[in-house]
Amino acid sequence: MKKTTFVALLLLSTQSIAQSLDESLLRIESEWAKIYYNTPKQKQSFAFEQLIDKVKTISTQHSEKSEPIIWEAIIKATNADNQNAIAAIKSIHQARDLLIKAIKKDPYAMDGSAYLTLGTLYYMTPKWPIGFGDEKIAQQMLKKALLINPYSIENNYYYGDFLLTKNMFNEAKEYFKRTLSIPAREKQSFADNKIKELAREALKNTIKIQESSGNNLFASLFDPNSNK
Repeated sequence: MKKTTFVALLLLSTQSIAQSLDESLLRIESEWAKIYYNTPKQKQSFAFEQLIDKVKTISTQHSEKSEPIIWEAIIKATNADNQNAIAAIKSIHQARDLLIKAIKKDPYAMDGSAYLTLGTLYYMTPKWPIGFGDEKIAQQMLKKALLINPYSIENNYYYGDFLLTKNMFNEAKEYFKRTLSIPAREKQSFADNKIKELAREALKNTIKIQESSGNNLFASLFDPNSNK
């Protein structure tokens, strides 16, 4: 076999493996979205556990890749909401460790999803001694995800959600608006449009909160008892 023929076959084989992995991960993402958004709460845990087994199989087949590791972490973190407190904390810690491992392999995988998920965990998880919640680290992680891909629907939405927890209403609105302005991915339109729905609702609620706060402040200026 000529050297050029061997190289060509090797390239075709590599492309085939990459395509196979991409297709497998697309199916995982689609299945995750259907479980999370459409499956009744009482049936989600079993479905997520089955999905984790599928991801672990993919991870074994592609041990050099970080994408399956990220998806295992995402599923574990999502499923924590269906578990009792002790099991949930264990799952969240496992998810964190998986994400750190994935970042060491490839910090740019899945448009910075490892940073995004890790940042989300840091601002949603209780602080020590129960968990490892840390708002400063959360913001650092979420900003890294945005730096890697500023046009990601998820990166923008979750950073907006984080800002909302800090009562940074104007800043949060800007990221919700950005989320809505980004086109949904053709192959993952279901999951992306679900995030857009969340962003639309969050934007509406943020505006209501600001209007309500403004009205209360205005009313207090004319309340004779407000300074008592």
